Parts: sequence; structure tokens; C-alpha cells
Amino acid sequence: MSTDRYSLAIHGGATSIARCEITDSMEAAIRADLAAALKAGEQVLQRGGAAIDAVVAAVVELENSPWFNAGRGSALNRDGICEMDAALMDGRTRAAGAVAGVRRVRNPILAARAVMERTSHVLLVGAEADRFAESAGLPLEAPGYFITERRSERLVAKQKTAGTPEGRPEEGDPKAAGSPFGTVGAVARDRSGNLAAATSTGGLDGKLPGRVGDSPLIGSGTYAHNGVCAVSGTGLGEAYIRAVAAHEVASMMRYAGLNVVEATRRVIEEKVAELGGSGGAIAVDADGQLAMPFTTDAMYRGWVRSGESAGTGIFR
Repeated sequence: MSTDRYSLAIHGGATSIARCEITDSMEAAIRADLAAALKAGEQVLQRGGAAIDAVVAAVVELENSPWFNAGRGSALNRDGICEMDAALMDGRTRAAGAVAGVRRVRNPILAARAVMERTSHVLLVGAEADRFAESAGLPLEAPGYFITERRSERLVAKQKTAGTPEGRPEEGDPKAAGSPFGTVGAVARDRSGNLAAATSTGGLDGKLPGRVGDSPLIGSGTYAHNGVCAVSGTGLGEAYIRAVAAHEVASMMRYAGLNVVEATRRVIEEKVAELGGSGGAIAVDADGQLAMPFTTDAMYRGWVRSGESAGTGIFR
């Protein structure tokens, strides 16, 4: 790939949803929001902007969409409250920022960026992360802004049918019936060859208050390293954490000489799966090659590379 070319991939979560569960109008709306996120990120890359700016722009669009489990439309915890997590990483400097358990930040990915750029820390959590975001001038919303009818119905259904003890990871497995929308993320390579990754989520439906998954943990759900790859995961967070999944992709590329497609596939299909997890990931390498494997029935996703038409997908 020419050195001045760019690549961008996004995801809206890996899911067990069957084709018959998505109406034509739903699919059109979901694809429209995926396309809008792609456009927001690509516009940054087209004008020579940085990969970190592109992934943030794309994820903000996905957080604003009610279709995905991030920002507005986030999953509800056991008490009916949205507790949201997000992270991003700049492959050029390996600077990173993250927030976990925020309840009022309209766009958690912007709070993660503020942590990266305005503090010496990587991760802030809970009410203090909300207060930090407010002090950074980021828009906050009342808790009701994030709650959609679809998510409320999901929580009620889960509470009626829960057959496992509280807190068991199986409750949030994307292969569980009726788990329709998931975590969002973006990875990019800019015209200068810099890489970046961003991930944002509402976590699991009916999770225990205070639960944090892989998305805001650098190396588990989010990772970027110039010259190697950028990765954003989606799936059962507990398995991704124990597999250190995103960093494992980079390690397989650096030390085993695998390409990004094979490395990402093996992490999702083998490393995460052997820990009882399912899901997917998106990744981009130093040359702009994209990988988007998943082990669930579907993964909402989109991709674009300079000089090529953008695409979106849901099923295989």
C-alpha cells in the first residue's frame, strides 16, 4: 500500500441476532448509522488528519446512535442504570486514555480523550470521571438520556428469564439469545502511517453495578502500536480481559510473524474462545490491511480505504 493511503474500520458489536430478527427498516437504519460513522472518520483521514482524530469522530457518531450499546442506547445494569466505559490509544506515542462506570457523559470517548490529553493518568472511574469530564467542558446529560425503550425491555426480559447466579459472565455472552446490539469501536491508519484505536460500551445487560469489561482496559479491548496494528474488540469482556486479546494480536504479529488477518482470527477463534468467550474484533496493520473476524452470528461493521468505496456489513 502506498504510504499516503488511509484505512478505517468500525464495529457496532458482535451479536447473536438472527436474520429474521432484523426487519428491512431496522437494517436500513443500522447501516445508515454505520455509514455516517464511516463518513465522519473518513473525512478526517481524507484531509490528512490524524488517525486518533478519525477514530474519535467515528465513535462519537456511534455513541450518538440509539442502535448500539454505547452512549445513548447503552445497556442497563441490574439497577436500571447506564454505566459506560470507553478507551482510546494513539499508536504513534502509545498515549492512552480511558473512563469506566461513567453515568452522565454524553460521549464517553471524549472523556477518555480528555484523560489522555489533560492528565498524567490512563483510567478514571465512576463519579470522579463524570466530574472530571464536566470540568473539561464536555457535555453531560441526565441519566434518562441514555436509556432507550429497547434497552429497558431487554433488562425486564433478562430479569424474568435469568437462570444463572448474579454476575456470571454467561449473562452477557453475545451468543445468548436476544442479545441484539453491542460495543462500538474504530481503528484507523492515517496518511502518515500512524495508527489508532477507540472503543466504547455500555457493558452487559443486567450487569452488577460497578462491573467493568475489557473495552476501557488498554491491551484487552483496545490497543494501538505504530508499525504493528490497532485493535478494537467486541464480545464477552471477561474472556477478552483474561486473554489480553488486543495486545495478543500485536504480539502474534511482532513475535510470531503472523499477518493482521491471521493474528486477529486466531485470537478471536482460539484465545478468546478457549476462555469461554465469543465475539469479534477489528484491526488494521501498518500497511492499512484490515481484519474483521467474528465468531457470533453477526457483527455490525464498516470499512473504507482511500481510493475505494466504503462498505457495511452485518452477517457473514
